[in-house]
Amino acid sequence: MSARYEELKGLKNLGQKYAYTDREVMLYAYGIGLGADPMDENELAFVNEGTFTPRPLKVVPTFASVAAWGSGPGEMNLNRVMVVDGERDITFHQPLPVAANITADSSVLEVYDKGKDKGVVIVHQTVLKNEKGEKLATLVASRFARGDGGFGGPNLTQPDPHKIPSRSPDKTIDITTRPDQALVYRLCGDRNPLHSDPEFAKKAGFPRPILHGMCTYGITCRGVLQTYADYDASAFRQHVARFSSPVYPGETVTMDLWKDGNVISFEAKVKSRGVTVIKNGKTVLG
Repeated sequence: MSARYEELKGLKNLGQKYAYTDREVMLYAYGIGLGADPMDENELAFVNEGTFTPRPLKVVPTFASVAAWGSGPGEMNLNRVMVVDGERDITFHQPLPVAANITADSSVLEVYDKGKDKGVVIVHQTVLKNEKGEKLATLVASRFARGDGGFGGPNLTQPDPHKIPSRSPDKTIDITTRPDQALVYRLCGDRNPLHSDPEFAKKAGFPRPILHGMCTYGITCRGVLQTYADYDASAFRQHVARFSSPVYPGETVTMDLWKDGNVISFEAKVKSRGVTVIKNGKTVLG
């Protein structure tokens, strides 16, 4: 077996310690656009704890994606300029608390070597646990390293993605992003200059900074929250999405949604450019 394959497959990092408070919870919710209407009580519940009429602050389920920002299985020694997000799949074991001390256990699940000059897909997992050792969420991420591959890994086939229904969408909604949204979302952890520095973005081949893929991922969670989940964060059991194209801050994201029992399928596009930005989306409610 390839030594490079074994090196990547063996990466593991257990017991990483993190903590967050309601400040990070509210910042994330605002970062994905909740609270744009200061009179919308459904959205305010995620960004404001209430005063005259106290109410518990709600936590957006996909806050799990930044609750332990920086955690991972270890250094992969990849060409980072050529690395892009492929997919996120979060399973929610219980509702996330408003503030917590947590641990993160990370490991590489599989490595798909596509061959020389074709890149490699690395799938890794992070399990978030509370102070009692109970699972809060399991995050599975795939990253596509376009500048790597061809090191002789096993010839494996990636699982097929979730299939979107062939019928017309049951619902379609528009979610507007703010021109400064990437500058807010980056404060949740991802300081990649691709999302904030015009000069860097141009050198990377984009006319201007792009929105974080994980912000778009959070926006799709928001879309399900406001349609089929009735803003009940505790109803989420799983949220999966594949990234296919970037969103530019200020654009409107159009989500198509299909409901089949407790499974919500979705895709997202930016109509003004005729591009699909999220494919094969799936939310499981319960």
